[in-house]
Amino acid sequence: MDLLERTPPHFYTEEHFAFRDSLRRFVDTEIEPFVEGWDEAETFPRELYKKAADIGLLGVGFPEEYGGTEADIYYGLIGAEEMARCGAGGLVASLLSHTIGAPPIRNVGNKAQKEKYLPKILSGELISALAITEPSGGSDVANLKTTAIRDGDHFVVNGSKTFITSGMRADVYTVAVRTGEPGMGGVSLLLIDRDTPGFDRTPLKKMGWWASDTATLYFDDCRVPAENLLGTENMGFPAIMLNFNSERLWLAAGCVSFARTCFNEVAAYAKERMVFGKPLSEKQVIRHKLVQMAQSINATQAYLDQISYLVQNGEQPIADICMLKNQATETMEFCAREGVQIMGGAGFMRGPKVERIYREVRVNAIGGGAEEIMRDLASRQLGI
Repeated sequence: MDLLERTPPHFYTEEHFAFRDSLRRFVDTEIEPFVEGWDEAETFPRELYKKAADIGLLGVGFPEEYGGTEADIYYGLIGAEEMARCGAGGLVASLLSHTIGAPPIRNVGNKAQKEKYLPKILSGELISALAITEPSGGSDVANLKTTAIRDGDHFVVNGSKTFITSGMRADVYTVAVRTGEPGMGGVSLLLIDRDTPGFDRTPLKKMGWWASDTATLYFDDCRVPAENLLGTENMGFPAIMLNFNSERLWLAAGCVSFARTCFNEVAAYAKERMVFGKPLSEKQVIRHKLVQMAQSINATQAYLDQISYLVQNGEQPIADICMLKNQATETMEFCAREGVQIMGGAGFMRGPKVERIYREVRVNAIGGGAEEIMRDLASRQLGI
């Protein structure tokens, strides 16, 4: 048993616990034994999507009629927490890229679009990706430059996207494009299939998240059927914004779980590592480091539980969501840094979870809204 276990909120039901236990078995048997090799190979088997679908992970929060499972916010957060136990964020990001790619289909897509794509995405047959960020910028969504010009029954798309999770292996991409005037009022969303003529991709090498398939996308007179427009033309910006709060909560849940994973691995190491004839954990300075890690983890977890409860009950505390996201990434960074320090040379070697997590800190502090953007947005919401 881990030294630092996540204390579930009192409002978790038997169904929440059953889902958690099912995911924990899935991670223990289908991911843990192989994840180090997958990370080194910078990929993982496509059949893992099907296995994740079979236990209900991919369908969480999507309508039952399309193969999903209607669920409250806690199921998604449990998924983020349990998947982070493997200590490989790249695997989690790509395996669950549909959690940012498919919600716009669910939220603003028409019946035909939902019937065509959602059942296959939620069964693991199709891989979904979201393409927003461009080489010219990521957070400034309202000023994206990729254009989609209407030509009869098609949109002609030109431009590029970058840092796209599942960018190489995805089958369908939810792409933000400019169909109208400058600013947020001219943004639309298109569904673009991978084999559409004029659409190309190149893979990217990264500091961390090695198992995550990340790519730059190129659109060169790419003709997309007009029927692939998601929602109303020039109304894509609000649909994009719908994604952000849930994504940031999901990221926060993952980050605090990655921090807990660091603690548990390092605490076990400190109990076994002998230094001057005694376990490393008997050194006061090490015990204090571990206590500081646990203190940060528990405080961040409490903040996450508070904010997720508010969101589940209909509130949208945007400032708190922004601050929580930063609190979680800072906690992850602190625990990864201290974890590597406690393990010393062993922590600098490839193999330990803490080493992988250390390399993945910055992507979490950037993705889903960079720390600086989160502080600025929170300050405006607070009226500062």
